[in-house]
Amino acid sequence: MKEDGMLRIVVPASTANLGPGFDSIGLAVSRYLTLEVRLADEWKFVPRSSEVAAIPAGMDNLIYQVAAQVAQTYGCTLPSCFVDVYSNIPFTRGLGSSAAAVVAGIELANELAGLSLSLEQKMRFASCYEGHPDNVGASLYGGLVIGSHRREETDVVHVPDVQLDLVAVIPSYELETEKARSVLPQMMAREDAVEASAVSNVLVAALLTKRWELAGKMMSCDLFHQPYRKELVPQLSLVEKLAMQYGAFGVALSGAGPTILAFAEPGKGMELKEKLAPYFPDCAVEWLTVEQKGSQVYKMSFEK
Repeated sequence: MKEDGMLRIVVPASTANLGPGFDSIGLAVSRYLTLEVRLADEWKFVPRSSEVAAIPAGMDNLIYQVAAQVAQTYGCTLPSCFVDVYSNIPFTRGLGSSAAAVVAGIELANELAGLSLSLEQKMRFASCYEGHPDNVGASLYGGLVIGSHRREETDVVHVPDVQLDLVAVIPSYELETEKARSVLPQMMAREDAVEASAVSNVLVAALLTKRWELAGKMMSCDLFHQPYRKELVPQLSLVEKLAMQYGAFGVALSGAGPTILAFAEPGKGMELKEKLAPYFPDCAVEWLTVEQKGSQVYKMSFEK
């Protein structure tokens, strides 16, 4: 990056699982983390929106830690930067705020160190850092991703043109992923595992063939996580009931929660939002769309 230049890095939010696609299916959505980066004498991250008001200002910031780890992996050092941070992604609500920060850190290191990493290399690093490919894959690629993260490698199928409307019911409370994982069983019986994986397979097939009603049915048949997390998200049962009455084809926790997503065919989301909102006065109820583009980097120069 030139001394008189600036980088703008834009990373979309994401939802994961879509019900039974546990730790493997991700969808990019229309909320964004944006960094504006300039060279400086020391690292400093400055929050410019309420969602990121509490982020660390220095080298303990997650974005820096990821960027530094990427640089170290490739034997590089990073110049110090001043970073303005903007976001309208709710923090710890299940919309991939930390995954977006991880992807932003990878993009930051790639640009500052001139690494020219491929999407596959970025995906592998992000997946290893997070431990699963769903949220980070969606933020990197955009659209829908179906991924498999294993010790040896990470494989992702990217579906770039999925047209859906989503309505997010976002509770005011936070839910840490660690707490949401603590209620899950450590083991499943073989017959339950077979059924759960079959449900996930049919969900993917239904999404790819636009069989929306079947996709929604599979969301409700999840055995991996939603039955156990209902106790942590009391709004889930009511959203499931009302959204289906008002035209949604499916409802699922967004990631670990507490955000709940109602899925509708294109063009039906705004009406669904207006019908759901009065029932949840203590929640933010927002209309979202699928973001087709993954993370983007823009380079700008300024005349002296």
